[in-house]
Amino acid sequence: MEFSPSNHVVKLCLQGIDLEGAGRPEEAAGFFLRAWNEAADDFEKFIAAYYVARHRPTAADRLEWYETSLRFALQIDDDAVRSAFPALYSNIARCFEELGDPANARKNDELAASFRKNPADKGPFYHGTRADLRTGDLLTPGFRSNYQSEVVMNHIYFTALVNGAGLAAALAGGDRPERVYIVEPTGDFENDPNVTDKKFPGNPTRSYRTAAPLKIVGEAADWKRITPEELKKWREKLAGVKGEIIN
Repeated sequence: MEFSPSNHVVKLCLQGIDLEGAGRPEEAAGFFLRAWNEAADDFEKFIAAYYVARHRPTAADRLEWYETSLRFALQIDDDAVRSAFPALYSNIARCFEELGDPANARKNDELAASFRKNPADKGPFYHGTRADLRTGDLLTPGFRSNYQSEVVMNHIYFTALVNGAGLAAALAGGDRPERVYIVEPTGDFENDPNVTDKKFPGNPTRSYRTAAPLKIVGEAADWKRITPEELKKWREKLAGVKGEIIN
């Protein structure tokens, strides 16, 4: 399953998130409830329930909705959904704290920590760039960010979504052809903190980072190329992003 911003329920949730940011929580809650009412499968119900929970007036109500979101998430065999378990269990723990139930709060905090330690994703993994590389080459940290050119990265980034790597290749500096390499991490890796638990729970883009080298084991030939117009919009969007990269 690939997270898609074109999904109808995801679009409704994005509209609600924008209204939250504009200080219009009642209208946001309406979009989230509409998303729940129009959700058609377990994934959409998991996402919608998570956002409905945020606007419930009592801890008991929030607990019911977060547990509903978790129930649907547990029925989905998908790494992007599993990455949301820490956020779900942490929110459930906070509800139990408010309800004066420290035992259940502690239990859910422990569950959140157990899922946070190591991503379960087994790949395959991809890295997008414009560099001309070969099978067996190692990709290492120390290069400038595609998103903030003044930042030298302490990690090397990769994803389990080939189209996400294709976007990274398109955004990379230089005029060489876009390349998407199939890579294997040579050490431990973690969820990319720049995108994890931001607008959506977990790591829906299945983006990761590591301080260890990535080994190139092949090259992907088939991914969605973005148009020049789309690339221009992405660059404009990134230019308007405020805040520092978590490095």
